[in-house]
Amino acid sequence: MKYADMAISVSDLNKYIKDKIANDEYLNNILIKGEISNFKNHYTGHMYFTLKDEDSLIKCIMFKSYAQKLNFMPKDGMKVMVFGGVSVFERDGVYQIYVKAMEEDGLGDLYTKYQELKQKLDEQGLFDEQHKMTIPLMPKVVGVLTSQTGSVIRDIINVSTRRNPNVYIRLLPVPVQGEGAAEKIAYGIEYMNRNKLADVLIIARGGGSLEDLWPFNEEIVANSIYNSEIPIISAVGHETDFTIADFVADLRAPTPSAAAELAVPDIYEIEQKINTYQNRLRISLIKKVELMRMRYEKCMSSSVFKEPTRRINDNYIRLDNYIKQLENIIKTKQEKEKTKYVELVAKLDTLSPLKTLTRGYSIVEKGDKIIKSKNEILKGDIMNLRFVDGSVQVEAK
Repeated sequence: MKYADMAISVSDLNKYIKDKIANDEYLNNILIKGEISNFKNHYTGHMYFTLKDEDSLIKCIMFKSYAQKLNFMPKDGMKVMVFGGVSVFERDGVYQIYVKAMEEDGLGDLYTKYQELKQKLDEQGLFDEQHKMTIPLMPKVVGVLTSQTGSVIRDIINVSTRRNPNVYIRLLPVPVQGEGAAEKIAYGIEYMNRNKLADVLIIARGGGSLEDLWPFNEEIVANSIYNSEIPIISAVGHETDFTIADFVADLRAPTPSAAAELAVPDIYEIEQKINTYQNRLRISLIKKVELMRMRYEKCMSSSVFKEPTRRINDNYIRLDNYIKQLENIIKTKQEKEKTKYVELVAKLDTLSPLKTLTRGYSIVEKGDKIIKSKNEILKGDIMNLRFVDGSVQVEAK
């Protein structure tokens, strides 16, 4: 017999293993606990994740019919207990747990550490908006800290050069997961700042589990981002992934491609805006010139420009009229005051003692005193008699 006749197919082997596991009563109903990682809530409603402990891991799937009965939403780092059965997915030759029920068993160590560090840095003010810098509008050099291989850097380059072919992408390769990655990321940020190698800096990597993204949750990376004088955009993981770096960075992007769009403006859109502004300015200037021309023509048609002395002559006539009116007022006032003066003089003349003398009366004076009674005269007094035409001295007998 040939060896080829003895060989079985891969499908037969996987089916054999699947049947063996299916016939194991213990594996069909198993309760197991561990920590969730690589969790994905599929749009179909099925949940895919990995259950792990300190030394090992196993893939799990929970179909929609069971998942919709959960009273919580699983997430990376969460410790859970799951009930289900182990089976083999024949196509890939992978055995996994088909979960029928799940309940929380507390948070994983990494997730707890993440929450503690997040609270600590938040209290220190590393997340405050007042410390965040504005991303430059037209950067000439965009620095990128990520792995030199993979789709992340290709996406950033493609998006950036499409939006502005003149922008320069400066890549500083760093490991984005694993031991020592956090220190190298922090050093890369400090190196770019020390040598002023970029106008804006993107730190990026693709999606992954909490363990994969952990370097971006280290305090050393958070402090380097906070102390950076170059504005930093964080694009770590997928849109639903949040790391400490996202909270400290000046701007968070949901994906590396989105980070490139935020860092590099679309030069064609800017050119279009400039053209629009130029057209608006041109139209405004045309309208302004037309308005000024109309004002000029109106001014030139005014009588002020046609007969410049006319207004002066009109003012001369007006001034002469004012002078004549003033003279009439003064003349009338003088005549009125003169009449009043004559009347007062006549009244005063009527009351004058001299007026009395014209009627045959005289005034007896002794020294400076006018005599009003005979008792004021003594024998031998020399007196002065004043008449209308003069005075004489007399002696009392």
